[in-house]
Formats: sequence, structure tokens, C-alpha cells
Amino acid sequence: MRKIRITLLSIVIFASTVNACEICGCGVGNHYIGLLPQFNHQFIGARYRFSSFRTVLKDAPDQFSKDFYQTIELWGGWNIGKRWQLLAFVPYNIVHQNSDEGVTNQSGIGDISLLVNYKLLSKVAGSTSHQIWIGGGLKLPTGRFSADYTDPDLASIANSQVGSGSTDFLLNANYTVRIAKLGVSTNASYKINTANKDDYKFGNRFSANSFVFYSINSGKSVIMPNAGLLYEQAAINDLKNQKVELTGGHLMMAAAGIELAINKINVGVNIQAPLSQNFADGQTKAKLKGMMHITFAF
Repeated sequence: MRKIRITLLSIVIFASTVNACEICGCGVGNHYIGLLPQFNHQFIGARYRFSSFRTVLKDAPDQFSKDFYQTIELWGGWNIGKRWQLLAFVPYNIVHQNSDEGVTNQSGIGDISLLVNYKLLSKVAGSTSHQIWIGGGLKLPTGRFSADYTDPDLASIANSQVGSGSTDFLLNANYTVRIAKLGVSTNASYKINTANKDDYKFGNRFSANSFVFYSINSGKSVIMPNAGLLYEQAAINDLKNQKVELTGGHLMMAAAGIELAINKINVGVNIQAPLSQNFADGQTKAKLKGMMHITFAF
């Protein structure tokens, strides 16, 4: 997609974010929590997530990019006392890009994230319960990021990186209310990015999601269908304090899934479909996203 590269290089050398679509800067680099499994002390598990994007230039439809991003992630949680909780996420990212200029693949360990949450409120009244958690953490530059700014294909190279090269800060809040078997879990997070060693800074990101779930007891197992909405907002990237054109944007998605708990084993799956979005002046479109996991609670 030479025209895309020429446009971006002419402004501030390149426009992308880690694990991003050709223009906008979205993909598997986004921090995602979702519904946490129920656990008393600790849990450990694995998650698989995927997302896909399609870019077609308005004035040159023969220039395109089909991007598919996958993350295989180890995650775990520990309750410390009655008020504190530690969460850790270790991703392995896989990037596949198929464009009019060929196919590229990249994979490797991504950026590790650590979160510490504090239980601000825990209240039970009859069959109704409320919980509020707030917290923060770090995303560490453990993923590989390597770009040669003299390479004419720099934009494509940057898009295929599995790490951001920067230490970023995470803020998080969660509110869960249950009325008997029905519940609503709402999560909001904000990611404050810093510049990497090449003085490139990915735009700060806000994300929020809210899921309605219903618990169905069946013997020793619990089935929990759920549905909700997810929203993501990314600010424009910059290099050396200059804004990068055609980056940033927003995305609203609808999600549906199911969780199954058998004794201390939890498995779950969900699928997410876009409702509204705006990336790269409409040239980039987000397609389906999905997630599945298996966790062991202790």
C-alpha cells in the first residue's frame, strides 16, 4: 500500500501503533480485562483473543490491507487480604498482514501488564450485593520493537511489531452489582502512553465495557450467559511532538458470550461485532473480535 506509506512518511516518518491496522493504530496491543472468573484467593489461566481489520483506499481500491491479530495470553490474579488484588497479563502476539504488496507475519512475547486493585466498596443487603474496585498499574516494554527510520517500508515494519517500546501507565475501575442471579459488571480503563526510545508516542486510550450476566446453577456447575457493549477511544499518535495523521479513532461493539464454571475450572467464550466506528476517515474497518479462556481458581 505504497500510497498510504507515502502519505504517512511525508508527515512524521510513520503512523502506526503496536499490532495495528495499516492506518489507524488498533489491534491486539489494546489492554483488555473483561469478566474476571470468580475466585477466593487466586487464579491462573490462558486466554486467546483475535481481532481483524480491513483497509481499502477510497481513491485507489486496488491498494488494500487485510490484517489479522492474535494474542495467546497467560493471566493470573491474587487476592491479598480482604481489600487488595494483583493481576498480571503476559501476552504472546501473532500478526498476519495480507496486502496488495504481499504477506507478512510477525510473532513474539508482547508487553507484560501488572495491575493492583483496591476494593473500595463491598456491600450486601439481602439478595443484592455491590462491589467497587479501583486500581492502577504498568505496561512494561517487554515486547520486541525495532524499526529502521531510513527504510522506505517503515510503516509496514512498524505495524508488524509485537511491542511498543514504551512504559505505559494503566488506570482501572470496576463496579459489579448482583440482584439474586442477575448481575451487571462495568469496567473502565485509561492507558497513559509515554514516548519510546525513538521519541514515538502512541495515543492515550480509553476503554469501557458493561456486561449483563445471569447465573444458572446446575449441580456442581454454574452457567453464566452474558451480553454487553464495549467502547474504545484512541487519541492521535505523535512523533517528536508532531501529530501523526490518520491515527486514533473510536469503536463501539456489541458482545455476547457464555461462561461455565465446574468446581474450580472456568471456561468462557465471547464474540464481538462492531456497531459504529471511525478510523482513518472511513478507510479502515474493524471486523469481528473474539475471546476464549480457561482458568483455574484456588
